[in-house]
Amino acid sequence: MVSARLLVLSLFSASLVGSQPTESSQQVSSPPAHPAGEPSLSIDNLSFPWSRLRLPKYIIPLHYHLLLHPNLTSLSFTGSVQIQIDVQNNTNWVVLHSKGLQISKATILDQNLTHLSEQVLPVLHNPSHEQIGIFSPRVLSSGQKYFLYIEFGAELAEGFYGFYKSTYRTSTGETRTLASTHFEPTSARMAFPCFDEPSFKANFSVRIRRRPEYISLSNMPVVSVAYVGDLLEDQFAPSVQMSTYLVAFVICDFKSVTGTTSSGVQVSIYAAPEKWQQTHYALEVAVKMLDFYEEFFNIRYPLPKQDLIAIPDFQSGAMENWGLTTYRETSLLYDPLTSSVSDKLWVTMVIGHELAHQWFGNLVTMEWWNDIWLNEGFARYMEYISVEATYPDLKVEEYLLHTCFAAVGHDSLNSSRPISSPAENPTQIKEMFDTVSYDKGACVLHMLRHFLTDEVFQRGIVRYLRKYSYKNAHNQDLWDSLANVRTQITSGSGCWTGVSMHSVLTSLWVPKTMMNTWTLQKGIPLVTVTRKGARLLLRQDRFLKTVLPSDPQWSTLQKGFLWHIPLTYKTDSSSTIHRHLMTSPTDSIHIGEEASWVKVNSDMTGYYMVHYEDGGWDVMTKLLSENHTALSYKDRTHLIHNAFQLVTAGHLPLNKALDLIGYLLLETHTVPLLQGLGYLEAFYHLVEKRDESVLTHNLGAYILRFFRAIIDQQTWSDSGTVSERRLRTEVLSLACHLDDPPCVKRARQHFTDWLQSNGTLNLPTDVAETVYSVGAQDDHGWASLLHTYKISLSEAQKHKILYALASSKDTSKLEGLLELGLEGKVIRSQDLSTLILMVARNPKGHYLAWDFVKKNWDTLVQKFQLGSFCIRNIIIGTTSQFSSPEELTEVQSFFESIKEQASQLRATQIALDNVLKNVRWVQRNLETLRKWLNEQMQ
Repeated sequence: MVSARLLVLSLFSASLVGSQPTESSQQVSSPPAHPAGEPSLSIDNLSFPWSRLRLPKYIIPLHYHLLLHPNLTSLSFTGSVQIQIDVQNNTNWVVLHSKGLQISKATILDQNLTHLSEQVLPVLHNPSHEQIGIFSPRVLSSGQKYFLYIEFGAELAEGFYGFYKSTYRTSTGETRTLASTHFEPTSARMAFPCFDEPSFKANFSVRIRRRPEYISLSNMPVVSVAYVGDLLEDQFAPSVQMSTYLVAFVICDFKSVTGTTSSGVQVSIYAAPEKWQQTHYALEVAVKMLDFYEEFFNIRYPLPKQDLIAIPDFQSGAMENWGLTTYRETSLLYDPLTSSVSDKLWVTMVIGHELAHQWFGNLVTMEWWNDIWLNEGFARYMEYISVEATYPDLKVEEYLLHTCFAAVGHDSLNSSRPISSPAENPTQIKEMFDTVSYDKGACVLHMLRHFLTDEVFQRGIVRYLRKYSYKNAHNQDLWDSLANVRTQITSGSGCWTGVSMHSVLTSLWVPKTMMNTWTLQKGIPLVTVTRKGARLLLRQDRFLKTVLPSDPQWSTLQKGFLWHIPLTYKTDSSSTIHRHLMTSPTDSIHIGEEASWVKVNSDMTGYYMVHYEDGGWDVMTKLLSENHTALSYKDRTHLIHNAFQLVTAGHLPLNKALDLIGYLLLETHTVPLLQGLGYLEAFYHLVEKRDESVLTHNLGAYILRFFRAIIDQQTWSDSGTVSERRLRTEVLSLACHLDDPPCVKRARQHFTDWLQSNGTLNLPTDVAETVYSVGAQDDHGWASLLHTYKISLSEAQKHKILYALASSKDTSKLEGLLELGLEGKVIRSQDLSTLILMVARNPKGHYLAWDFVKKNWDTLVQKFQLGSFCIRNIIIGTTSQFSSPEELTEVQSFFESIKEQASQLRATQIALDNVLKNVRWVQRNLETLRKWLNEQMQ
């Protein structure tokens, strides 16, 4: 590697702010040839001129003219790119990104398309920073524009990043190939040399050469098609200004279905030809969603078309490339015969998420990856707003609580991070796409919306989108936009106390000061509530599940943490939801003597935990048992969640939380029922992986007895509301897992009928996974399911079958499954991380999955890339139910053996925190659980 040292002083001069990139219609398809035999400049005495990970700011790309020719036979591609650049400091070098590309020619031309040098320009590579430097013997002058022309080639990438190959099998067994892209966050550089940072927005004019039997898609519509020899060349319209990570192109033989929005945007859904019938629901959703967002944001979608395409090999759920959103097949395709109601909701929410990005992320982009939550937190939150508005029957609001519960689970570990965190190299940047950016980001926005009111929130984000359209923004820009909407911050149910209305209305104080406490520091606050006569005494601390107040490090881990908490509360003495802004470590509120109970954090609109001290939990338990409908279903669910989280953190005895959910015999709403059942199920899965056969049996027997009436009420059908169908799926799945005789008998009969029909019988979609899982327990059933998995054209059905195959108690079958996943043919590589977690959840596969990860670690990193969510899920998921000191030591030892990689990953610390949390939970609560169950079973 060439050493990185300074070659020209001007390179390190102060950066100047560039003008906004402008479109240029000038184009060089191939620059004039240099004289034959012309000598090239020597690179022997040149050193790479740039030592930083981020590119210099004084060369700004304005317009890319990109020509690509992917060869789906040789699985390679060649191309050229001409980039119009604006030079803002005198320099001899252009430094940009390139990864894995073979550069065959580079030259620089002036505005008149005249070569600056008659010699071939040297190209230096810095692979560790994924950069190339192109040397011009003639100085590029400040204030001038030039054209950088590069020819390049590479193999289509293996894996899921850059310009990569994908395949699918037809029903006749033929394998067909396509080429697709996934550039976020730092992989556009694998497809063409570019300035691959989000702040370098530019226009893109793309041309793609292909064989006639294929089609090509990109961000913009095709404007012309011409023959070049025996190939066709598609020329796409110039794009709007956008970041490189949003550029996309696909070359395939897919079929589509098309519709039009009310404003005239053409929407098309693409899929493999034999899956075309599964595209119709997505088209309906996408048209509705685009109409909704145009009205909600009051900003027209700026492109003439929006394509959505299901890619057979795709690591993440979907990607928001402007005008060409790409999806995993399970995230876009819906088959009424095999897709459950949960599958339908998933498809709807993912489309809502990606189309929200067309404004949040694409139109306005974060300046740098440290603020990726501005993209992902907003898109995650808009899933709920958009689906609730367009498909109210799906009851999406019932899921928002669980998004926040997931955020709490992560944020209550010391290994969490602030929403806005530094990230420099590609691994660190990939790790930013996590629970904090998505789920915590969404929940903090939900809290802010309720604090500001819906009207102010909506007007503020529209102001933000308008002000920063086609630009980049920071955290603070959002707060400024919200603060400048000068509307009184009240709601129909009461005003805020604890804050001066003058300061709210006339300054930027509220959003900036308040929101910085949520985005610039990690963790979640615990508000401890104590009733003293007519007053409510409040104290805030950082909520931690791995450290007790009695531990020596407690005070150190608490130091410096303070949040501005928009508290809400309800009492039985008033129908009003009261509001109070808590900005100090301790506070108090007057609630009156007449209130017999107070519930803090109404409907969990606030992102904070609540602990009721001095008998407060007994009051809540009594309220639920005597009059649970005095609280909303969200409040009841929130109480259950808080109680069990406080048990884990050592603030509440386990028996108190178990007593609290005793009222569930009276509960009729799905969400609190599933919340309580979920904790009992989690405890069961934890103890069944330990040598605790008696405890495991007793807990399983208690769950079946306690929920007997609910289990017996379930029909093995797809009838009922979305909530009822979701409850059916969860309850029957657990009952059969607990070997409930009536459940197992019914499932076995359904499976037998399905087998005898030779696959022509369609199982009720809500119970299909449970039926398959029971059927997979014998050799014939397992083999039949594997055969169906191989030939099925429904990814929804294949996912259910894979879950069933991974539930086998035969360890040799589980080992064989993992090997199939590693091979990547029968079970695609994209599904390997999911398969590993499925096997890890199985008591018989618990250590099997962990040993598989250790043995194949290098291969897994090569497949999925360090820092990716797949690697993160594998690390955290395979260790998530370890609960002994010996297992903690084992995990530590493995991470020590891969120290160089582990040190780059936050996920390893999260995994260790999780295991430590489990170890302490078992030490504190196992005997309490044993004793409590013995009392209940008498």
